[in-house]
Amino acid sequence: MTHPTTHSASTANSTPAAKVRTLHAIIDPLCGWCYAAAPLLDAAAKAGFTIKLHGGGMLTGPRRKQIDANWRDYVMPHDLRIADLTGQPFGENYFDGLLRDTTVVLDSAPPIKAMLAVEAMGGDSLAYLHSVQLAHYRDGHSASDEGNLARLAAELGLDPMSFAQHYAQGEDKLYEHIVESRALLNLIGAQGFPSMAIEDDDGNITAININRFYGQPAQWLSHLEAQFES
Repeated sequence: MTHPTTHSASTANSTPAAKVRTLHAIIDPLCGWCYAAAPLLDAAAKAGFTIKLHGGGMLTGPRRKQIDANWRDYVMPHDLRIADLTGQPFGENYFDGLLRDTTVVLDSAPPIKAMLAVEAMGGDSLAYLHSVQLAHYRDGHSASDEGNLARLAAELGLDPMSFAQHYAQGEDKLYEHIVESRALLNLIGAQGFPSMAIEDDDGNITAININRFYGQPAQWLSHLEAQFES
């Protein structure tokens, strides 16, 4: 696993640099509760926190899931609870379209690989992740479909040919990234997605519990700010 960067202190003759406040988010694009946490990540980003996304690979390899009636029955109660708790939109095209399409295989690898391609291009990976989540849960466009992923990157203003090249070359990086994400999950003593941790200027990483803050971005932000003031 790559060691966190330690931020160096400013010299005596220079203006003290603003502290970098880093929030690590271990997520999966196909995790409903990660979609529930999207407003919390948005609030932190708007407040000036550096967000580092780590894709956990929840549904990859043998864990990929073909949609069927059992899957729909399993996820719908969670989705409805998320909608009630957070106000995150779930659309008819998702509930009665995507979740009834038994030809769809849910695979976390393509959206994580796309997220890494966006990051490598200097794009906003958090904005891209949220566009993928909205397309999936609100609009019913599978987050595992490569055509959807390319279209969403173009809608963010990224060059389609460059995105396609970065995406195609990202297979090795993808699995290294998932291994590192899982290692970070173990490091902070967490198990599921989403899990979050803060990193101080000395590179120390500490888990931060978000469970009571779903649907409460203002309270979450106050709690997050307090972690860096203590």
